[in-house]
Amino acid sequence: MPNFSGVWNLKEQIQAVAAGTWTGLPLYELYAWGYNANGRLGDGTVVSKSSPVQIGTLTNWSQVSAGVNHSTAITTDGKLWAWGNNTFGQLGQNDVIPRSSPVQVGALTDWAQVSAGYTAFVAAVKSNGTLWTWGDDDGGNLGQNSIVDRSSPVQVGLLTNWSLVSAGSQFCMAVKTDGTLWTWGGSNYGKLGDNSSGGFSNKSSPIQIGALTTWYFVSASAKNPKAIKTDGTLWSWGLNSNGQIGDGTIVSRSSPVQIGALTTWSQVAGSGTFTVAVKTSGTLETWGNNNEGALGINNGYVFNRSSPVQVGALTNWSKPSAGSNFCAVVKTDGTLWVWGRNANGQLGQNNIANKSSPVQVGALTSWSQTSAQGNGNTVVAIFTDLSN
Repeated sequence: MPNFSGVWNLKEQIQAVAAGTWTGLPLYELYAWGYNANGRLGDGTVVSKSSPVQIGTLTNWSQVSAGVNHSTAITTDGKLWAWGNNTFGQLGQNDVIPRSSPVQVGALTDWAQVSAGYTAFVAAVKSNGTLWTWGDDDGGNLGQNSIVDRSSPVQVGLLTNWSLVSAGSQFCMAVKTDGTLWTWGGSNYGKLGDNSSGGFSNKSSPIQIGALTTWYFVSASAKNPKAIKTDGTLWSWGLNSNGQIGDGTIVSRSSPVQIGALTTWSQVAGSGTFTVAVKTSGTLETWGNNNEGALGINNGYVFNRSSPVQVGALTNWSKPSAGSNFCAVVKTDGTLWVWGRNANGQLGQNNIANKSSPVQVGALTSWSQTSAQGNGNTVVAIFTDLSN
């Protein structure tokens, strides 16, 4: 039999299992570290952790998303889980009781993708293409044509062609299977991107942004949305006080503007004050606020950047995630790297010292996904255990 050992990414492992060529079933374990108020780490306590701790005993996690003070995740069997603060019903339990360990959201097993907001709400897509939201609705961000909080999932309209959703700070953005881009919720700083009423008119149900059908990836961040088109171009809008849009200015924008002329962007994430992105070449670039070393460019904690700057010379960066003045990024070799703010141990270094350039979290080479909590100084990540 061929040797299929080594570090495979999640998609390759699932394909290998289906083909019968995997030599041992991988275990997809969930880990978290950093600030733990309201039990947002999910380890059954409210004690902060400065190095990774395993969350529960399940070994079939497939996707994770960390929000302002809560976290959500999906397991390979299509179940949806949530934990942390629950003041606005963002855990989807039909109550407002916080949970310090994961609890299943309903009994359904058809969840495909989830995004926890920078404010206390959640948006998710099911495998049938329907879109669902719950939690705080101050800005109309639940898309229900109202501003009524919901403590359990409610469907957004009746359409079944939603592909990807990203929850920001009192607003949402989503892409449909036809490649169109949609936003809704609060529109301060022009973050909905529709340029209506000066770009500051809230919308409590989805509106289309432009007429293009070439959008494929979106990241809402807090108040500074980002999106990538199928042609590899990168676009951004909203708040720009720290140059986080990346267009060389500090002027906020109420409609999408292209970032440079490159057509090689593949992944992007942001916290609202800075942005981190990966190109198809595997290089990593950051821009915006450099407070506490958030940009990872090792020039101290000063000198914000209003256009992209490359972090080091490596070409094996893969999956970026941005928190409040810190980053967590997975490389193609499965290693996990962090930098920036570390006041609550969110860099996973077993200390609280800030870092202005990337440092590795442990020595493991099987991290498949990470999510940095926007304002919560928390990281949740999926580790692929190949030892069985």
